[in-house]
Amino acid sequence: MHSDAPVAEPEAGPEAPEVVLPEAKAQGPLAVIVEADALAAAAERLHHGTGPVAVDAERANGFRYSARAYLVQLYRRGAGTVLVDPTAFDDLSLLQEAIGGEEWIIHAASQDLPCLREVGLEPASLFDTELGARLAGFERVGLAAVTERLVGLHLRKEHGAADWSTRPIPPAWLEYAALDVEVLPDARDALAAELALQGKQELAEQEFAYALERRPKPAPAEPWRRLSGIHTIRDRRQLAVARELWLARDELASATDTAPGRLVPDRSLMAAVTADVDSKGRLAARRDFSGRASRSELDRWWAAIERGRASEDPPQLRVRSDEPPPPRFWKNRRPEADARLKAARAAVQAVADELAMPSENLLMPDTLRRVAWEPTSPTAESVAEVLRERDARPWQIAATAQRIAAAFVEADQVPTEPPDADS
Repeated sequence: MHSDAPVAEPEAGPEAPEVVLPEAKAQGPLAVIVEADALAAAAERLHHGTGPVAVDAERANGFRYSARAYLVQLYRRGAGTVLVDPTAFDDLSLLQEAIGGEEWIIHAASQDLPCLREVGLEPASLFDTELGARLAGFERVGLAAVTERLVGLHLRKEHGAADWSTRPIPPAWLEYAALDVEVLPDARDALAAELALQGKQELAEQEFAYALERRPKPAPAEPWRRLSGIHTIRDRRQLAVARELWLARDELASATDTAPGRLVPDRSLMAAVTADVDSKGRLAARRDFSGRASRSELDRWWAAIERGRASEDPPQLRVRSDEPPPPRFWKNRRPEADARLKAARAAVQAVADELAMPSENLLMPDTLRRVAWEPTSPTAESVAEVLRERDARPWQIAATAQRIAAAFVEADQVPTEPPDADS
């Protein structure tokens, strides 16, 4: 990218004229690599480039069942842009060998690292421009906004939700994909300077390391409970029907590599659950049972409904969990924890304001809830230990433990109101 492009003033007042930024243009090359020889040549170019490597991946969310990468984009100064179709190769070890030991720049790494790992790509170190922008206190942290602010170029974002499993990939999409990595080195350098200016370089490094080490949570034991609207069901037999319909749809989605909602939307599955129809024909006649596979797979859906109704051990309406209840219930269930949470939230928000960053980046809301819910001693050491167990980073503990402990002491000194009699 053009590193000498004019940078827009981020704090222009309301009277300032609108700054029209030049539009980013892809450098390329934009040819998608699908042959082994071309991949080897590209890996060699990247290996001999300079500086960190910008990396991105495009998936087909909303179109395919899998979350695999259908395009991997890479850019390094002195090497140019590399666009790779990962579905054309058994492995991408040549790329990993060429750049695996380098710092990678990724925007919103948590979205891309899982699918990059699936194809054997993983960095030694990470600079996440989206996370860095949050830590720097930017109000807008999307790639386009970060590019405008730090690089001074207008980045058109119009193909992010496209079906990237499409072959061949349209040229306009490839330019979009190339720009997603070509702007990153300049954005990274400017953002690193901003973080250093704010005294946040060390904490940013801790956050980037954590983002790289962190792995996705294990899949839930009963993923069908994520069906939208399922919380409204009050009958165990209906819940069994919802489970069987979800499982039947998931099986078909996996077999056809199709996003489940494109086969039959959640709202249609819920309509089938609550309608209590007595025949396959009546199910087919319902207008609220829609979707591309709602009629072509009618036998499948009706069989699932019958299995659910015949279940001898329908699932429980609610699942026991060690998670704290929603805070709105705390006042009646554990009023002292409610008082602690409110005081601690205010304390953490005050620290976040001082650091000019979102409070959720200072400390995850779930972590704060856990600390307040558990019978933690109101000392900085005890709070720090719980935070450490919840994967809080050293800088977060140093910034918040003492303030949370002081908030707990203050909350414990205030008499709690008795629970509502009718709750």
